[in-house]
Formats: sequence, structure tokens, C-alpha cells
Amino acid sequence: MFWSNHAIATEQRILVHSGEIHAARIPYECWGFRLRMAKSVGFNCVSTYIFWNQHEPEPGRFDWAGQNDIAEFCRLAQVEGMKVIIRPGPYVCAEWDFGGLPWWLLKDPEMRVRSRYPGFIEPAKRYLRAVAEQLAPLQVTRGGPIILMQVENEYDGFGQDEGYIAALCATLREAGIEVPLFTSEMTWSLRPSKVPGLLRAVGFAEDPDRNFTALRRVQPDGPLFCGELYTGWYDVWGRSSSIGSGLRRLTNTLERVLSLDASFNLYMAHGGTSFGFTAGANDHPFRPQPTSYDYGAPIDESGRPTAKFHAIREVLSRRLPPGQTLPPIPEPNPVVALSPIALREVAPLLNSLPPPRRASRPVPMEYLGQGQGCVLYRTKLPKGPIAELVITEPRDFALVTLDGERLGTLDRMQRQRSLWLPARTNDATLEILVEAMGHVNFGPSMERDRKGITERVEVRAGAKTSELLGWEMFPLPLTPDSLSSVKYSRASRGPKEGPAFYRSQFNVREVGDTFLDMRRWSKGVVWVNGHNLGRYWNIGPQQTLYLPGPWLKPRNNEIVILDWLGPQKAEVAGLTNPILSEVNLDAVGRIHRKPGQRLDLAGLQPVTSGFFEPGL
Repeated sequence: MFWSNHAIATEQRILVHSGEIHAARIPYECWGFRLRMAKSVGFNCVSTYIFWNQHEPEPGRFDWAGQNDIAEFCRLAQVEGMKVIIRPGPYVCAEWDFGGLPWWLLKDPEMRVRSRYPGFIEPAKRYLRAVAEQLAPLQVTRGGPIILMQVENEYDGFGQDEGYIAALCATLREAGIEVPLFTSEMTWSLRPSKVPGLLRAVGFAEDPDRNFTALRRVQPDGPLFCGELYTGWYDVWGRSSSIGSGLRRLTNTLERVLSLDASFNLYMAHGGTSFGFTAGANDHPFRPQPTSYDYGAPIDESGRPTAKFHAIREVLSRRLPPGQTLPPIPEPNPVVALSPIALREVAPLLNSLPPPRRASRPVPMEYLGQGQGCVLYRTKLPKGPIAELVITEPRDFALVTLDGERLGTLDRMQRQRSLWLPARTNDATLEILVEAMGHVNFGPSMERDRKGITERVEVRAGAKTSELLGWEMFPLPLTPDSLSSVKYSRASRGPKEGPAFYRSQFNVREVGDTFLDMRRWSKGVVWVNGHNLGRYWNIGPQQTLYLPGPWLKPRNNEIVILDWLGPQKAEVAGLTNPILSEVNLDAVGRIHRKPGQRLDLAGLQPVTSGFFEPGL
């Protein structure tokens, strides 16, 4: 097996026409259907990331079953007549929590990710050996579908240590990986590989001639391969969506790539969903990504064809060898509407606290043995005058209460780290509930992105600053096990203010995919029949959560919603289409007031006052 100047060769020359589909972002019951959809576009290959943190949730304990059975995904691709490109990282980015790295790496205060630091490279090698154990038998050299394996991802834009990349390559080779290894880079970071036999691919959205020229400068021979040809882009909370853009650019770029006799991988062919707490975040500034990973891809979040699907299919159909035709487009899975479901059982979050951990200063979430969810920090606040509460640093969204009364919220996206405390004639109980919104998945700040309160909490009154010490910390990982102990009661009056679980049972007339309309809720997480659908937030742009049909049953479905600030109405319905492009910057939680409230400062004494000099 080898590369020719443009293509990969096994028994015959192959130009790779690939589409990216992440098995982890699709319910495993839907893998076969999504692969048939990709085949019907005209792809002869599927590419998939493997997310380390999905498969090694604890050091040394691997999970390759059910939803994590990546070997089965490859076998299903082979059944559909498709080759497979495997991209196991160990770092992958992909707008996935911590770029696919396991959160427990951050328990090491000296951690240096993507390096030969022993605390990173040794676990990474262990993981790659486990990947090879699963997938080596499925290589094309042994009769399987796997033709390529990518090492790391866009490393040249992050680091300069060729020894790190060489160590990863050597580990895969020693573990039995025989197919060609490659890296995918951005044009601006391309440099010649110093690892023998390691091939380069380049990612871009347009201008193939310029990008392939850059590739040829560092790799004079070998394939012309676009490792990521972008079909859309990802979204972030609180910003307009990019879904629906770029059709003409995409088809023009694809036509030119094909005319150059080059190989490509469309990123994404089908984006899917970052279920649970798997969505990541960018930094500088901090921008967490929503649950939907629709990406504006040719196949939408629930597996339906879009305008891009039909346009790409038309382009690829014109490149078929004489006598060949594309397979028919599969009939879509049913999509159903759900009548409004009233959630009449409620359980305040803080009524279900575990035993506390104690320390002089607050401790980040990872040091408490937790990678996701939230942590409640509690301490005594001495009596005193109006003062400023300063938290270094609340990551990522904090709800602050004093003697049970809400003072406000702090949003890392807005770089909020402080709020005002009222005057107190007695000591009071200060509680800070901090939610993790996804570990940073790109850039040098990854290894410093611990969650919760990262350093300290101070009170500033005039010229005096005092640190608050003596903390109780209550880890709330929001795992299925931790939710099983929640005790509900019938809601006597409307929705509660503050963080609470809401629960209901419901039946469906027809089982099918649906999209839960979360616009009456503030911010939180949804579980249906034990499946974590992911985060919602009414600031948008995503206002619905995808509920796959295979996770429903005709009767006795259970829905649980954890809402941080209280819904307008504890009710949810299912829609037949998603709402992914509705931004609402005046939503509750974005501003520190409820709908209809207005700021009234009449009769209040200002903390300080003064005037600007003329001209300022």
C-alpha cells in the first residue's frame, strides 16, 4: 500500500472523496443510516475523529462498547462500500470538550498537553495502543476498510516539537498500524515533516490553487489532499449562527479540487450533536460552543439532506466513471411533533447536596475529582458595609446568593468576575454555584482551563481588601448516578426561582426524532430516559435540543430538566424543525433582572460620586 503523486493505491488507484462524520456525535442506532446518507452524496470514504475522553473516562479504564464501539462503526462503513480514515489524536480539537483530551489530565498542576511531558505522553501512548488494538485488524492491509490514520491535529500551529509527533507515530507503528500516517495542517502553519513517511494534508474553505501550492512547497511529492474542506462553520453561544451560508463558495471550491485530481475530506458531511457535556470552547475571548454541531453541513443534525447535500451530489455525479450511478437517497427517519409536556415535579438543586469537601481556599473542580457539571462553594461572609465581591476566577458561569437570596450571575464570556454585596448587620452565608461550560479545545490556554473557582475570593470595601477563607465545596457532577438520588415533590405554585430539577412522564403517539423547544427556559441541561441531550441557553443562537427517535418509546418516557434561573413556564414541546439561529441577548441570565423589571436607584446612596473633566 502506498501513495502515488495524487492518490492512494491498494490494488487500485483511489482518489479519496471523503466526508467527515463523528460516530460519537450520532446515536449508535443511527450510524448505519447516516453512513448510507453519506454514501448517497457520492463519497467513497468516511473520516471520523476518535475522542480520547470518550474512551478512557478514568486512567487505564477503557470503554469500547455500544456508543463507543468505533470498530463497529468502521465495519458498518465497509458494509456500505466505503473506506475509512481514522483520526485518533490524541488531540483533535473538533469543538469537543478539551479537544478530546480527558479532563483528568488537569488533576496534574504541572500538566503540559500536546508535549513529551511524561504526565501527558505516557497516557497518550497508552491510549493510542488501545486504539490500535481495536482497529489494527480493520486496516485495508488486512481486508478491512481503514486506509489512513491521522496523527494529532494541526500541531504545526501549536508547537515545534517534532520529537512529540515522532513518538506518536512510533507508538502507532509498534502497535500494528500499517496504513499511511498523515497530519492535517492549516496553510499558514505548514512546514516540512521531519518524521520519515509522515504525509501532509492541508485544510481550507476556498482557493485550492493557493493552498495546494503551499502544500507542494513542503511536500513536493505525494498526494494532493485537503484534509478538511469546510462545508460550514461552528457556532458559539450568544453570537449569530453561521448555518446556511457558503453554498456557492463550497461548490466552486469542490469543483476546482476535483479538476486538480486531488483528494478531499469534507468537514463536516454530517455534524451531529455534542450530547451531554461534550461541547468545547474557544478562548481569547472565552466562547463556549452550543450543543448542536449542525455546522451547516450537507446532512443536517437529524440526518436529513439539505441544499448543500443536493448541490454536492450533483457535482460528484458528474465525476462518476462511465456506467456508474449514485445510490438512491435513503428515506429519512420520521420526525414528529410532541404536544406540550408540563413538568409538575420539582426538586431544588441545593436540596440534593453530597457531603462537603473542606479547604481554606476554594479548589478547582478537577482537583475535586470532577470534570463536568457544577460545584457549590459555601463560606461565611462577615458583617460589613456595601462592598465588592471579586472572584479569581469563576469558570464558567456562576450564580451568587447571600442567605439564599440571589445577588446575580457572573458570565466568563462577558469577563465578569465581580458584583456588589449589600451592607450586612450580621454574618451571612455566601454561596457561589459555578457551572463548567466546556473545557477550551484550542490553543495554549488549554492546560490552564480548570473549572469552578480557580484561585480565591475577596471582598473589597473602600481601600480594604480581605480574602474569604474557610470553604465548603459540594461537587455536583450531574452524572446519572448522582441524579438517581434526587427527591422530587409536586410543585405547589409556578416555577421556582433558582436552580432546580423539573421532571415529568410522557407518552408519544409516534416514535421519531424531535426538537425540544427550550425558549421558555433559561439555562440548563435536559435528560430524556437517562440520555443527556446537552446544554441549552436562551441567549441562543440554539433554542432547541435534538431528541433522537431511538431514545424514545411509546409510553412512560421520563424527562428531567435542570434549569439554573427558573423557566417562564415549566413546559416543553417537540418541534419538527430545529431553531438554531435565534439570538436573544436580553434573555434572563444575560442581564441581572427578570423580564419586566427596571432599574430604579431613587433614594439610594451612591458608593462614590464625581465628575469627568471637561473634554473627556
